[in-house]
Amino acid sequence: MQQGTIVDAVRIPDGAELLDGDLHIPADARGLVIFAHGSGSSRFSSRNRQVAEFLNLGEFATLLLDLLTPAEERVDVRTAEYRFDIPRLGRRVVAATDWANAHPGLRELPIGYFGASTGAGAALIAAAERPNAAAVVSRGGRPDLAGDALPRVRTPTLLIVGGDDEPVIELNQAAMRNMRATVELAVVPHATHLFEEPGTLQQVQRLALDWLTRYVNPRREGRHG
Repeated sequence: MQQGTIVDAVRIPDGAELLDGDLHIPADARGLVIFAHGSGSSRFSSRNRQVAEFLNLGEFATLLLDLLTPAEERVDVRTAEYRFDIPRLGRRVVAATDWANAHPGLRELPIGYFGASTGAGAALIAAAERPNAAAVVSRGGRPDLAGDALPRVRTPTLLIVGGDDEPVIELNQAAMRNMRATVELAVVPHATHLFEEPGTLQQVQRLALDWLTRYVNPRREGRHG
């Protein structure tokens, strides 16, 4: 762990519900990246945690967030009822954004989103609702699931897909055609959907850090309050 990093288990309200999160704030953090995990996953996703640790080294605070409550998770494991409820998941990324904007240790930090799989759709919904978000990164994501929110996104967005994940490449290309924001598609050669191949997740980490470094500026004015 990076020296000087503050680590905290947090609970974030969404109406009457509470969402569990893991917050890491390195010294001199330049921004906060909120992670939206994919279907069937949680804040304990090993891949997202690996990316988060890399971003911590790059002086970004990270919030790994459960988008489902424990009760919803128990239902979803049996029925998959909630994992594709993208409006619900998007609302919860918005709730985390508003919580961070009111948090004394975070409110001065610009916010970026990192969405994986279906979490990318939720992150883009949040970016449409909170247009002062600084950047979005999608890993193997389903941005198409953001639907009608896509044309309203103004946040610079990087879509990272595996070169061997052809159906998802096509879905990302279709989503790009509906977006008016600055958007780029980065294809990681020889990677499949989960970036399990040696060295491919490390490429995701570097691409994400470069994009966030480019667009997340702590001196930006006019953030959502």
